[in-house]
Amino acid sequence: MPHSLTISSSDIIHSLKLSCQIPDVVEAIASQSIITEAAKELGITVTPEELQQEGDSLRFAKKLVKAKDTWTWLEKHHLSVNEFEELAYNNILSRKLANHLFSAQLEKHFYEHQLDYVAAVTYEVIFEDRDLALELFYALEEGEITFPEIARLYIPEPELRRAYGYQGLRYRKDFRPEIAAAVFAAVPPNALKPITTPKGVNLIWVEEIIQPQLDEQLRQKIITESFSNWLKQQINAMKIITQIDLDTNVRSQEELPDMSFTKTK
Repeated sequence: MPHSLTISSSDIIHSLKLSCQIPDVVEAIASQSIITEAAKELGITVTPEELQQEGDSLRFAKKLVKAKDTWTWLEKHHLSVNEFEELAYNNILSRKLANHLFSAQLEKHFYEHQLDYVAAVTYEVIFEDRDLALELFYALEEGEITFPEIARLYIPEPELRRAYGYQGLRYRKDFRPEIAAAVFAAVPPNALKPITTPKGVNLIWVEEIIQPQLDEQLRQKIITESFSNWLKQQINAMKIITQIDLDTNVRSQEELPDMSFTKTK
């Protein structure tokens, strides 16, 4: 076994290609290009004070308390100090552009899509046997068993079992349509009659329905989602040409030849 290993830029690119991560990298590069150009056109700038604050926030988020911790982290991620500042700069620019584009439309969007932001807290156990799920549902209704008891008996995954099948707080779009219809029509706390989906037979306990309030957390969620959708639209409208291999010509998508694959014995 070798005691040392030298990894080149071409090795990294080759690994990204084999792990099928190139499209994600290309999208990230295109996104940053769009953000930079749009911010420039709109006159959005970043002040030294904002840059310092963002840098401090990044270090706090990464738990880089001491200077030595910061240097170690930079080395691990192959970042120079200037590149760290560029990372902070790009974060600020992205947030400021998102707020500039969508903060004025936020309340209108919220009221037009208010139902999308109603949330539910649910617990879930999935069965293969519908008869068993129905039997336990009726036992729940009769008070013969509790949902935590069902979860302890029938959830195989240890972590999920310890949490009694807790699914967290989820919005309507996070549920399958047939489940969402039943969940948001329920009067909690209550169990839903088992629902069959491709995953199995879902026995769901609806703990709470939470009506949306336009607080700061939801404001940022709406802005982030709107900005993400906008970026995707901009990327889809772009013609992106990638040049990865130094020994090959630049190829755009339409220039790629038709390729057929045949089985070999």
